[in-house]
Amino acid sequence: MENAVVEQVREKMDGAVRRRTGGRSARVKDAVLRATLETLMDGGLDGLNFSEIGRRAGVHATSVQRRWGSLENLLLEALVNYAYDAIATPDTGSLRGDIVALSRSLRAYFATPVGATVVQMLVTSANNDKDFLANRAEFVRIRFAAMSAMIRRARERGELRPDVDDDIALDLALGPLYVRTLITRQPIDDAFIERFVDALLGGLAR
Repeated sequence: MENAVVEQVREKMDGAVRRRTGGRSARVKDAVLRATLETLMDGGLDGLNFSEIGRRAGVHATSVQRRWGSLENLLLEALVNYAYDAIATPDTGSLRGDIVALSRSLRAYFATPVGATVVQMLVTSANNDKDFLANRAEFVRIRFAAMSAMIRRARERGELRPDVDDDIALDLALGPLYVRTLITRQPIDDAFIERFVDALLGGLAR
């Protein structure tokens, strides 16, 4: 199962690179971002360094370091870049189906080296560099945008009570997944996902 998830990550990285166009500078940037994720996938954070990333991308390590400044900045930009393709917004026709599908997708994502690194960087990093903070904010925005679309569709279908606060609904929908991932380390199996979604909808649904 883990190998299958890793292969899906690599396929999405391929798709992200193929869809982007631009001149040589854009192609070099794509190569470096892809090489960063590949290095992470193969060796984890301990194997991440400018020399290896430059070797895989066919770019001098000093050029990579000069452009991004730090490995942390480069890694987070690569993760944000990948997130546009990796974080799909389910549309099953019901809010329950959407939240269950997204929760399963996030569970699989957190199980990969990429997902585990995202969690670590978002929660534990003390980097105050403006580029790093901008990339971190963008990554969070992408994640919440997917959930916001699901909430909006549910409201249009008349599934939600009229007094439901969208921001609170977002927090409640994502909270259980992050609590188990970051704090309790308990399993996020299908039974748990369905139980917490049913409990959530008990407070949100008409």
